[in-house]
Amino acid sequence: MRISMALGLNQFDNPAEFMSVAAIAEMARALETAGIDACYVTDHPAPAHAWLAAGGHSALDPFVQLTAVAAVSTKLKLHSQIVVLPYRNPFLTAKAAASLDVISGGRMIMGVGVGYMKAEFAALGVPFEKRGALVDEALQAMKLAWTGEPVSFTGQFFDAQEVQLLPLPVQRPHPPIWCGGNSEKAIRRAVAWCDGWAPFPARGKLSAITGTDQLTSVAELADKIAFARDLCAEQGRTRPFDVCMVPFDMTLYNGTRLNAQAIIDQLEELAAAGVTWSAVALPQNDRGQYVENVLWFGEEVLSRIGGRA
Repeated sequence: MRISMALGLNQFDNPAEFMSVAAIAEMARALETAGIDACYVTDHPAPAHAWLAAGGHSALDPFVQLTAVAAVSTKLKLHSQIVVLPYRNPFLTAKAAASLDVISGGRMIMGVGVGYMKAEFAALGVPFEKRGALVDEALQAMKLAWTGEPVSFTGQFFDAQEVQLLPLPVQRPHPPIWCGGNSEKAIRRAVAWCDGWAPFPARGKLSAITGTDQLTSVAELADKIAFARDLCAEQGRTRPFDVCMVPFDMTLYNGTRLNAQAIIDQLEELAAAGVTWSAVALPQNDRGQYVENVLWFGEEVLSRIGGRA
């Protein structure tokens, strides 16, 4: 089990707390000191005011924020959890990801998804009802762009003729791509086009808001992972397939810190179900609390889970 930890929710009323280079450097140093494998950030370029007022989180541009992390760290993987692919032209996204991978020396993890916020799609001029097809086409276009060869690609949404992306990403053939979402369609997309799958806990209202299947227990998750593994076998897939899951009681919106044993129990249960990475969030009212909790996690949790002592 490897760990990706939320970098710190951005507080626009106090930018210095989480959004300055000095703040990012302090958080990145804490993550590396604690032995965390990766940090993750989110993607909301134009979220709905009502969603923010109801507790939704703000976000810096993910590529800008992760570039800042790359500049002040040496080991941390740089994880987008997630980039909403329909929001951007796939050649721009491929360029941004390759640039970050080059600058960081090959540390990018490309978490992607279809998105769910209708107001954000409308603001960006992207047809919400086409988001699944946009993702499928974007994945094809990006993977072609990352070959480094001249690309001619004509799809439903994008038309490129003899274009070439340089420089190439350090990781070959490209940074690992993890596809988000809980549905069977998301799992099939992850197996067909990506290097991993990134589900998340979703109950009731959250499942309805995000437009994805409910995922409420480790047993349900294990069944979905088994389905993904069966698809891999059916397709003759031999390369590794990661599963990155948020612990059910450790979402971005849970403001309490569980005790170490409760966290260890959750991580071990997820690992037994087939999860290879866990995306963890800890309480973070201010940067001091964030750093304290990260170092605590390293000392009390990581040192006690398999292979970390």
